[in-house]
Amino acid sequence: MKTTDGHVASKVAEHLRDDEIHVWRLAYSHQQGRAPLRALLGAYLDHAAESLQLIDSEYGRPELAAPHAGRLGFNWSHSGDQALIAVARDLVPGIDLEQLRDRPRALEIARRYFSPEESAALESLDLEARSAAFLELWTAKEAVLKALGRGLAFGLHRLNIVMQPDRLHLQWLDHDDAAQWQLQRLHLDAEHVGALAWRGPPRQIRHWTLAAAD
Repeated sequence: MKTTDGHVASKVAEHLRDDEIHVWRLAYSHQQGRAPLRALLGAYLDHAAESLQLIDSEYGRPELAAPHAGRLGFNWSHSGDQALIAVARDLVPGIDLEQLRDRPRALEIARRYFSPEESAALESLDLEARSAAFLELWTAKEAVLKALGRGLAFGLHRLNIVMQPDRLHLQWLDHDDAAQWQLQRLHLDAEHVGALAWRGPPRQIRHWTLAAAD
């Protein structure tokens, strides 16, 4: 595996530092299943992808089974023909990706599942801006809940996120200290939105894109 700028993925993986999170973007199809995720994790662990076993946690987050359990923190998300994978040491990141599309029921869904403050923020926007903002809020919430290890079953209303021009801000998280969390908007392209979250101090985010397989 190589990056679009010619780096070998295993060499990139060798240089993952304890104060970094590596975020990978790649082309993806549902027929691949978890094969791309296992292949990239294999590059970090210096093991063949076929030797890695992935299991689901109680709430569905993929984890490495023994004997590799706990050696890496990772998460992934896919939407349309794209996927994102986050890899780190000594923390479990949460990442989410959505393909931008019209969401005519965005306000209805927000009023039912989001916090009142988030719903009010969406209501103040015109229809086109509202769809994009709704998906940005959705990805940010999903990223936090994935990092938390709970997923959507935890409840989208149990965290409040403020969208600011320069950043996303986790203002409140039920039964946790939101100040201990990091939440970052991922700048991808005009067709996708993404977010990355983790509990812990700030880390440097390094972005890589995998080249399509020959």
